[in-house]
Amino acid sequence: MTVSAPDMHGLLIVDKPVGCSSMDVVRVVRRLAGRVKTGHAGTLDPLASGVMICCLGRATKAVEQLMGQTKIYDTTIDLSAFTATDDAEGKREPVDVSSPPSADQIRAALDRLTGDVEQVPPAHSAIKIGGKRAYKLARAGETITMPPRMVRIDSIDLRCYEWPTLDITVTCGKGTYIRSLARQIGDILGTGGYLTALRRTAIGKYTTDRAIPLDELPEPITPGHLLPAPPRW
Repeated sequence: MTVSAPDMHGLLIVDKPVGCSSMDVVRVVRRLAGRVKTGHAGTLDPLASGVMICCLGRATKAVEQLMGQTKIYDTTIDLSAFTATDDAEGKREPVDVSSPPSADQIRAALDRLTGDVEQVPPAHSAIKIGGKRAYKLARAGETITMPPRMVRIDSIDLRCYEWPTLDITVTCGKGTYIRSLARQIGDILGTGGYLTALRRTAIGKYTTDRAIPLDELPEPITPGHLLPAPPRW
């Protein structure tokens, strides 16, 4: 049963660990907050970690507004292979690369993927195709054609590169799939490209230094632990 507590309305910034789903986080927060209505402003895959905004009570009305904010990700990409899932969960399909790209070639590829970019979402994603989740169809062995979409990528910063490992920081808008970006980088370079690590460090002004690790959430969560929701909600 969902409880409507008079003062349990606001945001809780959680640092999601690797290994659990976004809905797992929501269930934990809801339980610790006394079954108050709880939602989140942006999914993170189980293999990803970092900032999740949990919206409690009337603040659930702010979900769409919060999801539209700029996001920042730190990610590690393996350029030596592709996978069906575009991350380390899928089976590696090695790519024969006779001459690894230089750092300058890497930067040129990243520049090509900055701005308004057409992107094909991963087949193993939660997007609905014909009313069914794409990842369920993919896992059932069905061939899926994912429609492309336009996304906004504000910047891609090269942090470290030592073949075949590439570390970058991506600042982007709503709907960007970093897994798809890894594949796109590999396509441009003539290499592979799949994620081996992904961490979301910010959604708008909500950053990891304001986030509470999931296993350190207070019990119970009280109104004093919540941040105010944005003004338009």
